[in-house]
Amino acid sequence: MSPMITSILILSLATGTIITMASFHWLLAWMGLELNTLAILPIISESHHPRATEASTKYFLTQAAASSLILFSSVMNAQATGQWSILQLEDPLAQTLLTVALAMKLGLAPAHFWLPEVLQGSSFKTGLIIITWQKLAPMTLLLLTWNQASMLTLMMMGSLSVAVGGLGGLNQTQLRKVIAFSSIAHLGWMATIVTKSNKLALLNLTMYILISTPMMLSLIFSSTKTTQDLTTTWTTSPMLAPLTMMTLLSLGGLPPLSGFMPKWLTLEELLAQNMTPLATVLAVSTLLSLFFYLRLSYSLSVTLSPNPTKISSKWRLKPNTPTLPVSITLPPSILALPLTPLMKP
Repeated sequence: MSPMITSILILSLATGTIITMASFHWLLAWMGLELNTLAILPIISESHHPRATEASTKYFLTQAAASSLILFSSVMNAQATGQWSILQLEDPLAQTLLTVALAMKLGLAPAHFWLPEVLQGSSFKTGLIIITWQKLAPMTLLLLTWNQASMLTLMMMGSLSVAVGGLGGLNQTQLRKVIAFSSIAHLGWMATIVTKSNKLALLNLTMYILISTPMMLSLIFSSTKTTQDLTTTWTTSPMLAPLTMMTLLSLGGLPPLSGFMPKWLTLEELLAQNMTPLATVLAVSTLLSLFFYLRLSYSLSVTLSPNPTKISSKWRLKPNTPTLPVSITLPPSILALPLTPLMKP
């Protein structure tokens, strides 16, 4: 793909997300979502591999169906209330349809099946865009309608997503599928707390992006695709292996790293609102995610032992992999826990 076409597609991605985030009219929000979807399809299928073509097709069908539901719910609400404003979603059926449509766009369970397959068929760079930037527009709509969305639907989907994300990642050896199920679990935390505190949902999203970005960058620079590749990361870059291990543990929510902060505050808010059963389900389900992150971290820690592997370097990658971008984005992803008192809503 030529640099000019790539620049146009990236600009279209940014424009579509900004249009959705800045709009208060349902048609403008829908146009931004459609522009965003159409811009990323050529990026997913850039390699022309059959898996990439399949991934782009699945992404298009899922996102188009979700956008159609959003448009249908907005038309229903406009017919019932005479309003096209995003902030005046009053029809109960329209609220439920919008909640389901946004859940499908985000990849919440049980509408999550497209996300692992799309990530597995995409490159790591495209996967980074899908799990971070592509979540901003639907999450913005969810945050704008947090007091009008179907609370029961969101909580059921959120708690189910945390459980599915933890269970689905247990038997995976492909890191892109592990990341996909991790994304499903983190989105479940956001969906669960958004109806109780939109500030905590925004904090969850911010910390998820801050932690996922250096992790994906480290996997890109080390050319790591499977759990077996993790065991030879030390041979390509001795500095990158411990940084990747810390980021993985932070993404799993292990204290005292940054990933523990949004989970801690979310559980505290749920307990304060007498929702102990839901908080218990989330806490137990997230232990499954933490388990497979500990397993990945153990694969890295083996190479950091006093007697590491004898292999000098990977055949497909030169040693001395650059770690500067990871080092720049790493501090907020593992060292933000002392800021917890400032984050309380």
